[in-house]
Amino acid sequence: MSRKVRIGIDVGGTFTDAVAIDAGTFEVLAKYKIPSTHKEGVAVGVVKVLTKLIEENGIAPEDVTFIAHGTTQATNALLEGDVASVGILGMATGIDARSARNETNVGDIELSPGKFLKSYHTFLDSKALTDEAVNAEIAALKDQGAQVLVASEAFSVDNPAHELHVCDLAKQAGMNSTGSHEISQLYGLKMRTRTAVVNASLIPKMMETADMTEQAVRDSHIGSDLMIMRCDGGVMSIDEVRKRPILTMLSGLAAGVAGALMYEKVSDGIFFEAGGTSVDISVIKNGKVMIKYAQVGGHKTYLQSLDVRTLGVAGGSMIRVRDGKIVDVGPRSAHIAGVEYECFAPEGAITAASVKLISPRAGDPCEYAIMEAQDGSTYSLTLAGAANLLGYVPQGDYARGVDVSNQTAWEALGRFVGTSGREAARQVMALAMKKLRTVVDELISEYGLDRSFITLVGGGGSGSVIVHALAEDMGLKARIAKNAPYISTIGVALAMVREQMERTIANPTDEDITRIREEIIEKIVRSGAKEETVDVSIEIDAQKNILRAIATGATELRQKSLGAEELTREQMQEIARESLGTQAHSTAYVCGTGRWSLFEGELKKKLLGFIPVKTKAVAVLDREGVVRLRKEKAEHLVFSKGSQDVRFNHFLDDNTTYSDANATIPKVFVFYREKKLDLTGMQTASQLYSILNVETQNLQPEEEILAVAYQ
Repeated sequence: MSRKVRIGIDVGGTFTDAVAIDAGTFEVLAKYKIPSTHKEGVAVGVVKVLTKLIEENGIAPEDVTFIAHGTTQATNALLEGDVASVGILGMATGIDARSARNETNVGDIELSPGKFLKSYHTFLDSKALTDEAVNAEIAALKDQGAQVLVASEAFSVDNPAHELHVCDLAKQAGMNSTGSHEISQLYGLKMRTRTAVVNASLIPKMMETADMTEQAVRDSHIGSDLMIMRCDGGVMSIDEVRKRPILTMLSGLAAGVAGALMYEKVSDGIFFEAGGTSVDISVIKNGKVMIKYAQVGGHKTYLQSLDVRTLGVAGGSMIRVRDGKIVDVGPRSAHIAGVEYECFAPEGAITAASVKLISPRAGDPCEYAIMEAQDGSTYSLTLAGAANLLGYVPQGDYARGVDVSNQTAWEALGRFVGTSGREAARQVMALAMKKLRTVVDELISEYGLDRSFITLVGGGGSGSVIVHALAEDMGLKARIAKNAPYISTIGVALAMVREQMERTIANPTDEDITRIREEIIEKIVRSGAKEETVDVSIEIDAQKNILRAIATGATELRQKSLGAEELTREQMQEIARESLGTQAHSTAYVCGTGRWSLFEGELKKKLLGFIPVKTKAVAVLDREGVVRLRKEKAEHLVFSKGSQDVRFNHFLDDNTTYSDANATIPKVFVFYREKKLDLTGMQTASQLYSILNVETQNLQPEEEILAVAYQ
């Protein structure tokens, strides 16, 4: 019997990677790297690497159950200003017209220094929206130079009919277009228009790539539809990419952390995807990636993407020397300078060395250290070299260098700055760690992570160059992801389909919640998910009046969780104890249902620094030992679906705080079958009961549900 395969392809700035993964065991069967084909177009590289993967591994097209690729193309297009010019047709009527005219005119958007997204603007009164008037404005925008059209009307999220009609007329005029309501369902006309303009500017280039890559998959006779990586760690259908290419922006960054989540079973941690020039740093909390609104050229958009911080500190980062002292690491790298790494020089290539200072690029200070070997060949002095010299890079690691060459190079740098090679390496690592520590401390504080529990996870080719040293510096745990150099590509291959919808609604009713849930399910199924696999979570942001629905689903029916290795009760108890910081004798399994187990432990703390107090804490783990929730002073209840109206309602009431002004319900998480339901955004008991009833309506009366509540 042939085995089923999932294929992931990741198009990076330097290389295009591909992996084939066993769809049952999630074992990596094959992996390839080829140089990215920027001049010929990224689709050419996708075709090459896909053909190589299938032919050399004897993979039958009918055995491919899932194929997806992630690409930096949208991000690169924005950074390089390689985008289409956009015509904006704004619309409104009555008292809204004056403000809407200004808010839909977003002007030229600076994407990077000296690179602009050009936009042209016109405006029509919604009451005078004849076909003749619209066609005249479309023609005028095209004459000015607009290549793509955005239709943006005040309150189109409530009724998009006018935007849709304008887009139809644009299509008849041979012009690609998008309506602002298609990109976001939130009020806020200016930000919605801006997001739609950025999206539209990417459509021509991304459509060309989408057409080529889709054809390549068809030519290979793979039956599975091609999926594309999104910026929030999920995938979407290629048809959705043609409409919403902005969602692929930053998707390369999301792929790595998606791989870490699914492959590494991280509960709480900081993920580092380190390459040669830069490192992308992101947060995992309660087994989920952290998401925020992305910015383009310093402007906020309604694009929700991975919260990632990028630093110019990585394996190839060059060493800077000024006035005989080591003063910095990076941001230029050996890759940018076009000079090989010292630590990868073959044995015998460096037997004697002298140090010189260069400017890697015009305008750079002449303080980047390279070394000249006995035969005149030159090598960069790099952070990878320092990490190798100090023993942070283990044998067999992708970044492991040649010790004898590396040592000779660093002894030369030591002499150049008046110290030993090892001391020079220590100074370099200290400078790099200071930069990384600042960002990590900021993320730990921002997301309320527990330093005693988090793990630093290294991915990318240079993960071990920075992660082990940083963990030592900060007193934290660390590990390198399995198949670290291919972790992004693995993330693409294992990704789930994802969709998100947001609506501006103050005090959403049960009907509002039910409607958005139905719409998100319809949307994610259109994006390629099997309806039976779809999970929906509902969030209510009372401060911003936002009702949000997030759906995830698989493209095929999965019989088990990814790489599911069920742990023993004792193993899970030890993980729970470690996560809670409790003693073994005071930590015990309490209850569980479906894939979920709840452990409780006793914490000993000191009030005011000297009065001993005891408090309870709970941890909920999935069957693979990932901690999905940990809370102090939390209450829990296991109840059957049939007893929900009595037992759960009493439980919620018991944990509600009543005052003269109002009743404040607790934060609640609910666990059943394979599902974790986050109800912490609910403002009232009525809202909470409504969502719980909708989500659990298919449970049998005897099936058990676990609830955890806290203030």
